[in-house]
Amino acid sequence: MSDEGTRPPGGEGGDGPPAKKKPRQWPPEGQAPAKDSAPVEKAAAADEPGKKKPKKWPPDEAAAGETPKKAPKKWPPEPAAAAEEGGKKKAKKWPPDPADAAPEEEKEAPKPAPKPAWEVDPVAPEWEDAGDDELAGRLRERFGDGIERARRFAGDLVIEVARDAIREVCAELAGPQGYKLLVDVTAAHYPEREAGRFEVIYIAYSFESNRRVRLKVRTDDGEPVPTVVPVWKGAEWLEREIWDMFGVTFDGHPDMTRILLWEGFNGHPLRKDFPVEGIDTGSAIYPEYYDESAGPVTGTGTGWKPEGPPEEADTTNDA
Repeated sequence: MSDEGTRPPGGEGGDGPPAKKKPRQWPPEGQAPAKDSAPVEKAAAADEPGKKKPKKWPPDEAAAGETPKKAPKKWPPEPAAAAEEGGKKKAKKWPPDPADAAPEEEKEAPKPAPKPAWEVDPVAPEWEDAGDDELAGRLRERFGDGIERARRFAGDLVIEVARDAIREVCAELAGPQGYKLLVDVTAAHYPEREAGRFEVIYIAYSFESNRRVRLKVRTDDGEPVPTVVPVWKGAEWLEREIWDMFGVTFDGHPDMTRILLWEGFNGHPLRKDFPVEGIDTGSAIYPEYYDESAGPVTGTGTGWKPEGPPEEADTTNDA
């Protein structure tokens, strides 16, 4: 039998458990600790790349490169501390105390801007001669007597054109002169005139020059005006409305019929001599009593009634 099997536990003497190792003393005896000394293991770990140096808490204000954190604010703040904070407005008290409110300086109301002269003393514009206008001069050179007169009213050019020349003048205006947009075609009635009791007015606009031009043509009953539908297609309904409301016809129009009232209506409502109270329109309600081609007659009144009640419809064959 070997000695290992019979050796008693413990140290060399075999009197008990093995002796524990004595802990290492740091710093060694007889050696003064160095300033800011640290265990060897921690110093070695701090030197290893990629490892952060453990932070000391609370931080040492004297440590270089580290900014101490601000102490948490106390809430609500003390009045003295709140007054010391610069750049911050004092909290308003609500509702405000009338005693604490300081009187604000009274500010003078701003003076209104002076009104323009035409608004202070308005003066109605007057007609001016526009013989010096370049557009009127070019049209006069082209059409001669077809341009009867050129005037200016409130800055707008108004050219009076002979009835037979209106279509050619409009074609020149919409083509080479650049007035491609027909804004409106309307009319006016002057019953006191001996001749030319109706005026047909054309309003054209140029996008290039940002300008409006009005053309006027005078006519009478039974004197048709040449249509401008070949120049501006949008004039078709406008000319029909003039025929319906004023009774002015247009030569060469593709559909010279009423557009607002029915065919057979007696009269044209926008004429100055049309009755203000209106006329009997019974032809639309009782066609069996009125001739549809003639329409109602002015002055018959609106209280007319048929002689008897309408006949009742026969419903015996209804399913």
